[in-house]
Amino acid sequence: MLKNDIVRLEIESITGEGSGVGRYDGMVVFVPFTAVGDLLDVRIVKAGKSYCYGRTEKIITPSPDRISPDCKVFGKCGGCAFRHISYEAELRAKEDIIKSAFTRIGGIEPEFLPIIPGSSRCGYRNKAQYPVGKDRDGNTVSGFYAARSHRIVPCEKCMLEPEVFGDIRRFVLERASELKISAYNEEQHNGVLRHICIRKGHYSGEICVVLVVRRNVPELKKLAGAVMQEFPAVKGVSANINKDVTNVIFGDTDILLCGDTDIEDTMLEKTFVISPRSFYQVNTPMAERLYSEAAKLAEPEGKTLIDLYCGIGTVGITISDRAEKLIGAEIIPDAVENARRNAERNGCGNAEFYCGDAGKVTSLLRENGITADIVTVDPARKGCDTQTLDNITAFSPERIVMISCNPATAARDCAYLSGKGYKAVNVRGVDLFPGTIHVEAVILLEKEHL
Repeated sequence: MLKNDIVRLEIESITGEGSGVGRYDGMVVFVPFTAVGDLLDVRIVKAGKSYCYGRTEKIITPSPDRISPDCKVFGKCGGCAFRHISYEAELRAKEDIIKSAFTRIGGIEPEFLPIIPGSSRCGYRNKAQYPVGKDRDGNTVSGFYAARSHRIVPCEKCMLEPEVFGDIRRFVLERASELKISAYNEEQHNGVLRHICIRKGHYSGEICVVLVVRRNVPELKKLAGAVMQEFPAVKGVSANINKDVTNVIFGDTDILLCGDTDIEDTMLEKTFVISPRSFYQVNTPMAERLYSEAAKLAEPEGKTLIDLYCGIGTVGITISDRAEKLIGAEIIPDAVENARRNAERNGCGNAEFYCGDAGKVTSLLRENGITADIVTVDPARKGCDTQTLDNITAFSPERIVMISCNPATAARDCAYLSGKGYKAVNVRGVDLFPGTIHVEAVILLEKEHL
């Protein structure tokens, strides 16, 4: 096939990136925003030797899974991938994504337990980060980046976020314009306001706002004061200084402009302090389901638990009542400080937390003779490095409970652990991110006794 060829095909499955998969004359064709069962005319936009990428030219026969998208910018912004199909179809796709990752990438076949559905498909995010820039007419806009680009797609209201997020964002843009705080220009690396970041306690309702800026200007304090006056739920506003030419959102310097940007929230009847840049699951009710599942698998009663990539301590602290001892490790200093405060405020006298890379902390613990009955890990999308995995197995825990937002790297890491004497017993998907391609998985691995 050649670019711009139009072919007719039926969509057979969905990839981990959310694209439909069809075949034409033996060639695999990936088509975004399609549904299993669609019969389509597809225009080839990129032709390779063994596969092609296409876009829908015409729907001949729609899949029974198709629904009307409820978002004006669906398909334009790089966020949701599944607002055009029923939620039942989305859950089936995510179960298939998890199963395919473990069987195809990991080469292992644990028991695949039914996915736990999200409690809501809308308004569930407790955190959002919006790039700020100029449109072609010179108007200041914010929204989300288009897929695989840094072109901002303006969005008045995102279906995934609380309504107040859109209200705060619009107010910030309007007041910033009045105060002549310029929008950042990525190509020319000038202007001031780069991102607007908002986080909200799901149960507490407390909100913090972070203005990511290229440089500090006096007008930012006026803007912060105006935000807090307009929105009583906003507990504090800070500026994060990012001077670099980079696609990384945050810089290293934070300046408190007004109030206090550490907010509180509750998870599984524990109270947590959350700093603006600390990791905290974006869907609180479903994180409670996820952590409850992890606790059930861990069986921590009377055991020593090592919690790696612990963030502000949410996983370990919610389990700590049943464990004899909790040891947490996290690389972000603010998050470790939060974890220590959270352990103290929740009466977890059996907990201690270390700041550092998971691999180095586990090496240090082993050198000091620390052992573990159970290890929990909740790494970033890239998964665990081999040093960390080797150190985990050197502790010789009876169980490893892995929480992962990337089934592909989870499958890879479980395959590595299987070569070290740990069997992946079962895997369960938990849908913290309805509408998007993302899905959490919680995996139980047990030590094999030969």
